Amino acid sequence: MESQMIRPGHLTAHQTAKTLGTTLGAVRNLVYRGQLKRAGGTERQPWYRAEDVAALLAERQASRQREASLRNAA
Repeated sequence: MESQMIRPGHLTAHQTAKTLGTTLGAVRNLVYRGQLKRAGGTERQPWYRAEDVAALLAERQASRQREASLRNAA
């Protein structure tokens, strides 16, 4: 349910999953493992800081690039 009002600079769980290219379950796992922190909303409809999501996305992309370069070097 994305019709709720959300603060500027924040993303819903659905928006976060879409941005990261994952599922809602994967977003919950990121929170559980401490890689992503809730920044508001409710228990059932959490919000995440857009800045945190962007940093996580950049970290994942850098990791994939490192892995690809290691595969190509071998």
